[in-house]
Amino acid sequence: MFHSNIEIKEGAFFLSDAHYSESRPELLDFIKDIHSKKLQPTQLIFFGDIFDALFGGVTYTIEKNQELIGLINDISKEIEFIYLEGNHDFNLKKIFPLAQVFTISQQPVLCTMNNKKVFLAHGDFGAGLGYKAYTGFIRNRVILFFLNIINNIFGNFILNSLDNYLNKKDDCKELSNFRDYISKRLESKYECDYFIEGHFHQNKSLVFDDFRYINLGVFACNQRFFIVEFSKDKPLIQESIYSKEI
Repeated sequence: MFHSNIEIKEGAFFLSDAHYSESRPELLDFIKDIHSKKLQPTQLIFFGDIFDALFGGVTYTIEKNQELIGLINDISKEIEFIYLEGNHDFNLKKIFPLAQVFTISQQPVLCTMNNKKVFLAHGDFGAGLGYKAYTGFIRNRVILFFLNIINNIFGNFILNSLDNYLNKKDDCKELSNFRDYISKRLESKYECDYFIEGHFHQNKSLVFDDFRYINLGVFACNQRFFIVEFSKDKPLIQESIYSKEI
């Protein structure tokens, strides 16, 4: 958990799980429209897995995404940019030097929004020991150093195979018993008004006794993103669908 001084502003854009790749190129047009000021968020908050594969220290993943990385870095010179690392994009601080980047170990991140306490996260924090060991392994800089070398030696075979596997995944399926899962995972553990995260791809808002839980819909499914609006004393997270013709 990380206690930040971030104040979420009205007009902020929330974006989760775009899984950007050659087979899912729509995010590039969305970011170009922000870069050209056709879309004008007050803040840009990424909830992780924005890229299908972006690993700090692995050259090929950076080169493949260089155009999008450059646009995001230009945008972050003018507006506040917050990046919650996911399980597909991590070790990002050097890639996005102007962003506030939060690693999995720092999540959830405590913020304020219209005088409400809000936790933000990608969603893969607090898992069991097996998953923690896995996430620690894949984020280890020594492991990534050797992955980079081996991948280069074999003509990017490893990462191209990973791309092919990820492109076959169904990012839009509904999970059964989701409310029960979230209740056991979060209830009574976090004192807040809102808990907002991605990762699970469910696009659901659940009301518990002490807080409202929001699992953001994913950009990879129908190009959903979310805009923060204030209504009286309550912040609202409004779903929007991006279209290149906006």
